[in-house]
Amino acid sequence: MKIIDSHLHFSRILAFEKAAAHNGVNYSQEGLISELSEHQVVAGVCMGLTESEEGKFPDEHTHGVMNCDLEKLPDNIYFCAGINPHKLDSDSLSRLGAILQQDKCAGIKIYAGYYQFYVADDIYEPVYELALKYQLPVVIHSGSTYSPKGLLKYSHPLTIDDLATKHPHLKIVVAHFGNPWIQDVAELIYKHENIYVDLSGILEGDAELFHRISSEELYMNRFRTALIQADNYRRFMYGSDWPLSSMKIYIDFIKRMIPQKHWQAVFYDNALEVFERIKFT
Repeated sequence: MKIIDSHLHFSRILAFEKAAAHNGVNYSQEGLISELSEHQVVAGVCMGLTESEEGKFPDEHTHGVMNCDLEKLPDNIYFCAGINPHKLDSDSLSRLGAILQQDKCAGIKIYAGYYQFYVADDIYEPVYELALKYQLPVVIHSGSTYSPKGLLKYSHPLTIDDLATKHPHLKIVVAHFGNPWIQDVAELIYKHENIYVDLSGILEGDAELFHRISSEELYMNRFRTALIQADNYRRFMYGSDWPLSSMKIYIDFIKRMIPQKHWQAVFYDNALEVFERIKFT
């Protein structure tokens, strides 16, 4: 089965490097290419801001609007331009506009919770205007934050309700299923036609952790219940959050969560609808 990974990483962030080493993931260009090939991941979307200082992400000094080792990305990997809301002056917005016109730019990434602004805050309005202008989706971090510096009140998925109501033509992706507030995300899908969800980063770790947690039916049924509540598998996309776990482990995990009859949509078709710049030669 061909797969599109709608949410992975290839940024210079120390916490990612440590997690990859702990979980036995080769967090390098060679490692990424190897896992893509081995598991028939034919395209992916890389999310990317870097640290201005090792171990300090997120911070207001993060460089520019996109730092994702672009020169090292495999040909079949696209990127979302990461936004630092502390750097949205006219020059930064001009550079962002130029980046959004690149063929490899598939969307925009907002780091809600990491940066302490609500997603409907006026500070992001110029970014949303550019997204609409270039018909690009906006991916919003939602749910738990990987850094203890994050504030959950900004990353709660219900804050996205304001944004989706304000901009009904803006294509919005709720990252990580808003975990642990997955039923709230199901309600967002029910209410808003412009909201999609990626399933990345629900669990992070090695094979032993995934086996232990995913063997708990009470745990898995939380997600199955929310999926039934949403009742729209055309709005969900596979994503791995690589390198926080290996691609094989995460693919198997999501297969346990999603009924097999919906695998084609969730693992492939839906990403092509959301990230329209993904092309195959």
